[in-house]
Amino acid sequence: MDSEKQTLSKKDPEKEKRKNKNEKKLTVGTWVVILIAWYLITKFEIFSPTLLPSPSRVLTTFFRLLEDGYNGVSILSHLRASFRRLFLALALANATAVPLGLLSGYFSKIEAIIDSVVEFYRPLPPLAYYTLLILWFGIDDKSKIILLFLAAFAPIYLACVSAVSKINENYILSAKSLGANQKNVFFKIVLPACLPEIFTGIRTAFGVSYTTLVSAEMIAATSGIGWMVFDASNFLKSDVIFVGIIIMGITGVLIDAGLRFLERKIVYWKGHV
Repeated sequence: MDSEKQTLSKKDPEKEKRKNKNEKKLTVGTWVVILIAWYLITKFEIFSPTLLPSPSRVLTTFFRLLEDGYNGVSILSHLRASFRRLFLALALANATAVPLGLLSGYFSKIEAIIDSVVEFYRPLPPLAYYTLLILWFGIDDKSKIILLFLAAFAPIYLACVSAVSKINENYILSAKSLGANQKNVFFKIVLPACLPEIFTGIRTAFGVSYTTLVSAEMIAATSGIGWMVFDASNFLKSDVIFVGIIIMGITGVLIDAGLRFLERKIVYWKGHV
């Protein structure tokens, strides 16, 4: 009887493949409907072409921007400027939030020091204190990187603290009873057990940082994809705005897919235990 239950509980590979195939069809179908609706709305001019450009016009503008750039600067340069700020901030946030979050979850005294500070600034809209960062660090990339670092730090830190709190204490006690020291317990039990939630925190931090980056570039910048969209809005260049929004959406999806790919490779046991 127990063996039958175990057999039934296992996922059928063929059934999973069919399910994934159907879900992909639904995803593709959704975007086909959106594109058709967009085309029909612009064809019958339900909205002014100045406010809602047609798909063909947006596509033409995209290729023109690839060739000529925007305001004399290539669109790839704008993307490089944005991603340099984003990835540097995320790297700094990962390098600090992960160890501090794990240590805070493992040692209550460290949590008492750090947690209150994170909980204080976490609910604050990042742009609310961005003006202070500009006054302190200037309008260049330094203030933007610090802003993005703060935006990314909190989700990663909280995910790490939460992950440690969910570890089965029996695993730690068993390891200690077998002679494992604190270092071995941390790197052999705590860290691997926390990796799934750490990746969730990193993905959340990426989304928060990306939206914050675009907003920051709209306020104080002379380069970046967010600045391009904001500058185009000042001159009612809706086709450029759409190109910028689509590029931000696609790059966001691709980066998140890359993070999920890394998660599958690093946390290969997730979903199999």
